[in-house]
Amino acid sequence: MKSWLSLAAAAALMLAAGTASAQDTLKVGTEGAYPPYNATDASGKLVGFEIDLANALCEHIKMKCEIVQQDWDGMIPALTNKRFDAIMAGMSVTEERLKQIAFSKPYSTTPAWFVGAKDGLLKDAKSLDDIKAALKGKSVGVQRSTIHQNFLEAKVPGVDVRLYDTQDDLNLDLQNGRIDAGLADSLGWKDFLASDAGKGFDHFGPGLTGKDDPIFGLGVGIGLRKEDTALKDKLDKAIDAMNADGSMAKLSEKWFGFDTSVK
Repeated sequence: MKSWLSLAAAAALMLAAGTASAQDTLKVGTEGAYPPYNATDASGKLVGFEIDLANALCEHIKMKCEIVQQDWDGMIPALTNKRFDAIMAGMSVTEERLKQIAFSKPYSTTPAWFVGAKDGLLKDAKSLDDIKAALKGKSVGVQRSTIHQNFLEAKVPGVDVRLYDTQDDLNLDLQNGRIDAGLADSLGWKDFLASDAGKGFDHFGPGLTGKDDPIFGLGVGIGLRKEDTALKDKLDKAIDAMNADGSMAKLSEKWFGFDTSVK
């Protein structure tokens, strides 16, 4: 009897330890294809602002960080199906997404840009109305399941919306003249516009944010399951702490060249 009890007690301790270990790990879903927020380097390693930020936030809340790569259009279903615990993938906090999931406080905000050839149909466009007029009947590329797709479909009538799985695919078609223009976050355009391939392109019209249209949301935040209120509270406090000590701004400047943090 004593021997059996000892074995049972040992098994219970091992089970408890395994459960504690799982609870001490925060699984974070990211795309790995949206630099400089998140990207995959030549060796296959995930890098970027959100990779560094995820690790820093995990240090604050005393959890081990495990990064899980996930295609963009399956990001929210993977969260709700518990493939991971949080989304950090350049995902803007919008009213539509808040119907499905919760978000932390925003940690980054940047405008959306229309991009086209420097000598192309957008070259004289200064205002959003100019852009809408120039793009009527033309093809505009956008990454699928994004706020940019939502904006084009709801607020830019008469355009041929072309959907892409990744920003890189959009850039390639724009470069090769298969679409007339593209719409994406300004930081999503950064590497392309700085590259040899992007030399003949520029952004036109105003930068668009949630102040211009609520479709663009409140900024980028951490996507969470609605029931994980304790985790949200911990991450909100960690974001506040990083804003207060300047480490959020330092990470922004490292990856973006300027401070994108939301104060």
